[in-house]
Amino acid sequence: MKEPSYASSDKRIIWLDLVKFIAIFMMIAVHCTDNVTPAERSEPWYNLWGSFYGSFMRPAIPLFVMVTGALLLPVRENLSTFYGKRLTRIVVPFLIWSVLYNLFPWITGLLGLSPTVINDFFAWAEPDQSFSGALHHILMIPFNFSLLAVQMWYVYLLIGLYLYMPIFSAWVRQASVREQRFFLLLWFVSLFIPYLREYLTKDLWGTCSWNEFGLLYYFAGFNGYLLLGHYLINNPVNISWSKLIAFGLPVFITGYCITFLGFKSVTAVPGQPVELVELFFTYCSPNVLMMTLPLFLAMQKVKIRSERTRRFAVNILTCTLGIWMSHYLFLGPCYMLVESLPIHTMLKMIVCTILLLSVTWIFVYAVRKSGNIGRWIMG
Repeated sequence: MKEPSYASSDKRIIWLDLVKFIAIFMMIAVHCTDNVTPAERSEPWYNLWGSFYGSFMRPAIPLFVMVTGALLLPVRENLSTFYGKRLTRIVVPFLIWSVLYNLFPWITGLLGLSPTVINDFFAWAEPDQSFSGALHHILMIPFNFSLLAVQMWYVYLLIGLYLYMPIFSAWVRQASVREQRFFLLLWFVSLFIPYLREYLTKDLWGTCSWNEFGLLYYFAGFNGYLLLGHYLINNPVNISWSKLIAFGLPVFITGYCITFLGFKSVTAVPGQPVELVELFFTYCSPNVLMMTLPLFLAMQKVKIRSERTRRFAVNILTCTLGIWMSHYLFLGPCYMLVESLPIHTMLKMIVCTILLLSVTWIFVYAVRKSGNIGRWIMG
């Protein structure tokens, strides 16, 4: 989600910028389906269409991480330069927006608004307008996000990836293609861990009540998507469109069906634990990888010659982080506006996605154009 190390337009890998556009669209779409209460989610009409639409959008985060790996691995700068350039530009807007979100309930109280307005904006948050509540959430920012800033979970992940990349790069730089494939194979096996723990045994491969670091712990997680992005951009899959479709479409559909049917069956039952609700939506899972990989391979084959498309790609790249940070501020109002429209539930979700992305994009672009302060706020 950050600007790559290349700067001049003739050196840009435009298709990677467009992958980021697909990812940010999918991320916005996921949040447009999530802005409901558990009771609403279990309603048959919403369970069907929310599951249908939301399941299609699960590659969002893996695509972001793969682009990061494709652009930044192996890190060629020294530790201080890399951290200074990357972390500063993400930590500052992260802190600004995290504080603003957590102050929002208190500000509504100062304005004399009803506590219910908090849930109009943030469906899952506690309607607490006290300053002590806001201060508690702010003091917890170094440790985790609050329900007022749920989207910030990814920023913690991104900061962790940036901290990890210079160390991981030492191995990536000297590892052979065969060794990288071996790492990716073990990582692929680790993607089954959520399902094995849920349906086979809670304690898996050495984990137990006093040890959470099991057999494949060091091969698991989003670092696999990092390496996969690096591997594919340096070892492109040179097959025709017809072969890619013949291979990729069935893989994508299989991954989608597992995601959709699994999530729909779980959420159809009210009162399920959060861990089970999110099980089939887990990003580090084989079904989400099966959806992500064909999309990335397809975009890698896209040839872009239009200067207008290139400008569009550059613009969305510079606004992506700001859109991520700020879009939750507009999610509730956009959802309520679209919810009042006399159209099908599926169309409401699509309209809400387009509206929320458009409003946030315009907002971010305007703030960034205001000067250096605007760019610090939006990243």
